[in-house]
Amino acid sequence: MAGSRFRKASLVVLGAVVAALGAAAYFYQRDIQQARDRVASGSVIAQTPCGAIEYAVAGDGEPVLVVHGAGGGFDQGLDLGNPLAARGFRVIAMSRFGYLRTPLPADATPAAQADAHACLLDALHIRRAAILGVSAGAPSSLQFAIRYPQRTTALVLLVPGAYRPRNAEDTRAMVAPSGTKFLFDTAMRSDFLFWAAIRLATDSMLQVLLATDPALVASATREEQARVAMLMEYILPVSPRRLGLLNEARVMSTIERYALERITAPTLAISTQDDFYETWETARYTATQIPRARFLGYPTGGHVLVGRQQEVMDEIARFLK
Repeated sequence: MAGSRFRKASLVVLGAVVAALGAAAYFYQRDIQQARDRVASGSVIAQTPCGAIEYAVAGDGEPVLVVHGAGGGFDQGLDLGNPLAARGFRVIAMSRFGYLRTPLPADATPAAQADAHACLLDALHIRRAAILGVSAGAPSSLQFAIRYPQRTTALVLLVPGAYRPRNAEDTRAMVAPSGTKFLFDTAMRSDFLFWAAIRLATDSMLQVLLATDPALVASATREEQARVAMLMEYILPVSPRRLGLLNEARVMSTIERYALERITAPTLAISTQDDFYETWETARYTATQIPRARFLGYPTGGHVLVGRQQEVMDEIARFLK
């Protein structure tokens, strides 16, 4: 009798496990197909002397080149730039080296990426543009402003991943939350693992990947919570972004000081004090080194500007105009 009950209980548990795995497989296939469909449309490829570059354009008006951060692509750039397009700007959002349909060249340094920005503008017959560099998109944005001063109408650095001086004991080029390297070595290697991580370990992903306090997101409005959730969703599919992410890690771990004093474009650097990537000090330092640059800081918001998005976009639009 006891053996019979045990077998029945085992079958119930096995059935539950099979059902759970089946449900996970269904939802994963649904979600990953939606993500693949999303990045398969809405962009075009420009064949340039710097290689193939994927990009998309939104809006009309003065051009703004949006340089996305880690885990991005043209889709992330458009998502960030659409509020500017709605405010009367022409937003050009590209996929940087190794992201989506832009290949990773042998030379994928920020300087080479800046040259590719210029090549894309040439292909679009745009002589001068403002540059909006977000997070890990800051190094190539800075390099563009240095290498092409006559083509840079303005420079905006949003939670920038860039150089700042540190003490002799701290030799890191940039701070990353604890667990970031583990994340790169595990979940960021697989579409399925990343999909599972953002659903089963959401708070950890907020802290490690988006460098933002989960409690801050939990206390935000529903609209803000949805925006932050979408930021993580937009990293899917992660597999066609992996080469870009690996290159990002190399760049950000070895970044050096650029000749910031050579930048002549009006510059605005923006950050928050509670950004776990510690871009507050980076943005402040960069603003002090660029002639007549302005620093705009907020006490809270994390790396993804929770509760600040509307205000920040208004500030950027006013600055660019």
